[in-house]
Amino acid sequence: MRGSPPLPRGQHWRGGSGGPGTNGAALHRGRSSPGTGPPKKPGASHGSRCGDESLNDTDTLRRCADDGAFDAVTLDEKGRMLFFKGDEVWKGSHGRPEPINATWPELGSGPVDTAFRIHHKSSSVHDSLYLFQGEQVWVYTDGKLRSGYPRAIGDEFKGVPGHLDSAVECHPEECQAEGIIFFKGSDVYWYDLSAGQLKQRAWTQVGNCSAALRWLERYYCFQGLNFLRFNPVSGDVPAHRYPLDSRDYFICCPGRGHGHAAHHNATLHAPMDRCSGLPLQAFASDDKGRLYAFRKGYYFRLDSRRDGWHAWPLSHRWAGLEGEVDATFMWENFMYVIQGSKVFIYREDQGHALMQDYPKGLQEELGIPGADAAFTCPGSPLLYIIQGSSMQEVDLGNSQRVPKPAVPIPHSHVDSATCTADGVYLFHDAVFYHYPDAASLAGASAPAAPQITATVFFAC
Repeated sequence: MRGSPPLPRGQHWRGGSGGPGTNGAALHRGRSSPGTGPPKKPGASHGSRCGDESLNDTDTLRRCADDGAFDAVTLDEKGRMLFFKGDEVWKGSHGRPEPINATWPELGSGPVDTAFRIHHKSSSVHDSLYLFQGEQVWVYTDGKLRSGYPRAIGDEFKGVPGHLDSAVECHPEECQAEGIIFFKGSDVYWYDLSAGQLKQRAWTQVGNCSAALRWLERYYCFQGLNFLRFNPVSGDVPAHRYPLDSRDYFICCPGRGHGHAAHHNATLHAPMDRCSGLPLQAFASDDKGRLYAFRKGYYFRLDSRRDGWHAWPLSHRWAGLEGEVDATFMWENFMYVIQGSKVFIYREDQGHALMQDYPKGLQEELGIPGADAAFTCPGSPLLYIIQGSSMQEVDLGNSQRVPKPAVPIPHSHVDSATCTADGVYLFHDAVFYHYPDAASLAGASAPAAPQITATVFFAC
């Protein structure tokens, strides 16, 4: 954006031998390891999948019963989702439960009032699991009870009451500070971990949470089997979407699943199916090694093999963004989203907040009237804009941002593009084309060999 410091992006993708697409393997990016199989529900453990459950199975009946609400839900130190109920715990979204005291013998029998994992690296208790019963809290690191625990909840978190209903960790990039949100009845408390201070929040849309969870930077309040997604700063709940049933999203139950009501209509479901082969309008990647792909008002995000690919409406992450996206790219901590003749700019390091006074005209911001695709490459301030069969270069580090003359490329049209440490990728319909770098693309006399996007990028 104009006036922003001309700093390098600092983004890095770690490519496999020979680069992605040479052997049909999924991409390796940043610190993450992408999925190599069908997408999993969030609670699925490594190698586990929904689909094998039977209504004749006693454990499935208990997990999926209409009165099957959980006492607490959290991720453990390894990222596996834990579902606590009575004196048992399900590790992952399906399978058999285990006694709570088989894993945490010091805790005794259940139930667990609430649980959360602190996963922020700035904390001295990074990747520690907190389990609450009555007036006490147990803290486990690497599966072992930390010295000095259990402790009174009020000693660990000054002012926080006992016999809590639920709690969830809140990350600084989403909550402006690192802390914990506690729920007890209709009361909501914010505890600042750095300052050691407790404040009560006057939230009207969310409360009475039997369990709470942070997953993929989203915050959920479970009310029995139903759940709400809420803003961790304001407590607002997106209109006209919630509550939803956790059995369609978080646990494996026969005949249920995310989007199950639309499965009978292939036209409705296809945009959310990563393997459908439908065109992708845009690609982008951020400095944390996450890849975003955009299609028909939805986006897919890949963090790791554990998380898998998931389709979400655009507005879930970028407020005010709806409809189809023409192009996207990252520059520093800014996400640029191009729609028609306008550009939206979001601060990815401040909870994906839309910059003030945006959207603005694309001509005003970047000196171009429109774009079919756009990409930046790691460590470079150069933006490449593709329109039809030509490509222009814009120096984002230059406050004037005057596009250079267009050069031809060996494609009459592309849907989207992205650039990694392994080169440039152009996408059209169900295939993509790989070039070593932008100069190779501009100098090519014929298109590169096409490869299947769903196979290589989505591991279908």
